[in-house]
Amino acid sequence: GKGTQCGKLVEKHGFIHLSAGDLLREERNSGSKDAELINEYIKEGKIVPVEITCNLLKKAMEANGWDKSRFLIDGFPRSQDNLDGWNEVMGDVVNVSTCLYLNTSEDIMTERILKRAETSGRVDDNEEAVKKRLSTYLESTIPIIKHFEELGKTVEVDSTGEIEDIFSTIETSMKLVE
Repeated sequence: GKGTQCGKLVEKHGFIHLSAGDLLREERNSGSKDAELINEYIKEGKIVPVEITCNLLKKAMEANGWDKSRFLIDGFPRSQDNLDGWNEVMGDVVNVSTCLYLNTSEDIMTERILKRAETSGRVDDNEEAVKKRLSTYLESTIPIIKHFEELGKTVEVDSTGEIEDIFSTIETSMKLVE
């Protein structure tokens, strides 16, 4: 899945990986002023308010040094509101070069998430939350992928196969290898 491929991109190509979901979960567990709000959104399988996510991403990028030219932002933007917020907060600072879209069937996505649930301890790794997340994905995220596609920035990879085959396709599609 997404996390596996992101890990491989970091390891082999030196990307700085920032997972919007991980940053939100860390913030939720920190007991900050936004923790309870974040928890409610995540439990419901809904998209957290854009200001919170953008500020967490910005802080993480600053902490890793703006001079690091290749950030891999995982799981963001997921909606038009997210994209608008990103453009407002980061538009002048960061150039989005590629939207990597790992495409697979709903059945495989659900299967992978429920398998991850066995060890993740995440409140949103259950069948009901997965259904809500898939619905949100179809309504809100697919239009964002299409937006980047119109800009010529979407790289779509079928992520149904074996991990190494998928990774090889990602590398070739993103022109990371000759």
